[in-house]
This record gives sequence, structure tokens and C-alpha cells, in this order.
Amino acid sequence: MQIQVHTDRHIQSDERLAEFIRDTLQTKLSRFADHLTRIEVHLSDENGQQKNDGNDKRCLLEARFEGLDPVAITEHAATVGQAITGAADKIQRKLSSVVGKLRDKHVRAGNAEFVQPDEVS
Repeated sequence: MQIQVHTDRHIQSDERLAEFIRDTLQTKLSRFADHLTRIEVHLSDENGQQKNDGNDKRCLLEARFEGLDPVAITEHAATVGQAITGAADKIQRKLSSVVGKLRDKHVRAGNAEFVQPDEVS
């Protein structure tokens, strides 16, 4: 699973941030790792340098499953770390849903050979 990180000019991208992103995504998405080809992470500060106490940090995650259309989610939060963690939780739920729908589709079609990624429950 390849992880690509993109930031806007208001978010400082460094090795510490990249490591946090890798660790968070690998922990949350480990059961899908063999079936995900790439995850793109887009981080931005929607207010730029303006001071605002709102949820202006945005994390957009795009996961690419083998042979399927990309799955994307967006999370807004007060900090970059919170946005990343919240987005990882959302994409985990979304991918579980996608796998569940695929499993149900194969079961209804009578294809007993379908095995979901690492027996996701």
C-alpha cells in the first residue's frame, strides 16, 4: 500500500507528519493493505493564516482498491492531527462497507469462492 501526502502552502510537511500519517493509516487500514494499491492524503488549512477557532483543517483521503473505483472521504477538524485521525476512522468504516457490499453481492450471486480481505468482520 503506497501512501502519498500532499499539503497546501499553509501546512508544513515534514518527516514527523508523514510518519504520523503512515502509522495512523497502517493501523486503521491494515486489514485492507493487500487490496489497496494507493492512498492519497490531501491536507489543507482552509483559512490560511487567518486566526479562527473553527474546524478549518481539512484532510481528504482517497483510497484505491484493486479493480474498483476510488473511495474518498473528507474530515474537518481544529488540528491537522485530529483531521487525519478522524479521516482514518471514516475511511476505515467506508472501506468496511464497500467490502461488505461486495461480499453480499457475491453471496447473493452464489459465488462461494469470494473471500473478503483478511476476513473483515
